[in-house]
Amino acid sequence: MTNRKRNLWGFIFISPQLIGLLAFSLIPLIYALWLSFTDWNGFGESNFIGFTNYTEQFLNPDFWKALVNTVYYMILVVPIGIAIALVLAVALNKVKGKEVYRVFFFMPVVTSSVSVGIIFMWILNGDFGILNQLLSNIGVAGPHWLTDTNWVIPSIALLSIWWGLGYNMVIFLAGLQGIPKSYYEAAEMDGASFVQKFRHITLPLLTPTTFFVTIMTIISSFQVFDQAFVMTNGGPAKASYTMVFHIYHQAFVDFTMGKSAAAAMILFLVILTFTLIQFKLQDRWVHYGQ
Repeated sequence: MTNRKRNLWGFIFISPQLIGLLAFSLIPLIYALWLSFTDWNGFGESNFIGFTNYTEQFLNPDFWKALVNTVYYMILVVPIGIAIALVLAVALNKVKGKEVYRVFFFMPVVTSSVSVGIIFMWILNGDFGILNQLLSNIGVAGPHWLTDTNWVIPSIALLSIWWGLGYNMVIFLAGLQGIPKSYYEAAEMDGASFVQKFRHITLPLLTPTTFFVTIMTIISSFQVFDQAFVMTNGGPAKASYTMVFHIYHQAFVDFTMGKSAAAAMILFLVILTFTLIQFKLQDRWVHYGQ
């Protein structure tokens, strides 16, 4: 087979993915970019208005409220979720039957976000929720988790950490199983403790996996919507009003599609910036060689 035919067959095999990428990602992205420069209510003709939508977003207090809430949520979810997933992965790595545990931990990931949100609404109910009942048994008066402006974002973050724990844990388990056992055996011969092996072998060789998990968790944190929509509808007093909720509200409540698209483009740039910074800094802490 000639190189030309080999390349042709290669394009044929990847064409379904390319078509899907164009139809569901690239073309909608370009259309949303164009829409962000227009005034359109979802019906009739759209009018080009330049950067007006972007200017109005930066002058809109709801936009800044949504951005601050989203960043606060990300600060809670990313480090805590990754740390717990890593600890569980290390604990399960040498346990017999870890395949069964992986299934149980991964089950919430494939569960409907609406179902998870409704269950946590019951658990976190300030009057008769299970969590407050458990706290009362030890003499602690639990807050109204979902109706207190100080606790609503931590409550949603709690749900998200539990919900995404299985995914991150499975990724970390895969990374742990890729570390050669000879490194640990050599360290044990030198009298290294568990903490020393974890610090000098596990963590450095797991940095590529940690980098991937960090990037994916940050991206998903900026896109939080389902939890806030189901559990609080952005309340109380917009304390759980996130960026994607802001985009949704402007598009399908206010019917200002251009403003919604502008907010979406700004969110895209924020996520892109965080991702590029991570890639720029990876040379300082990510070790790909073994």
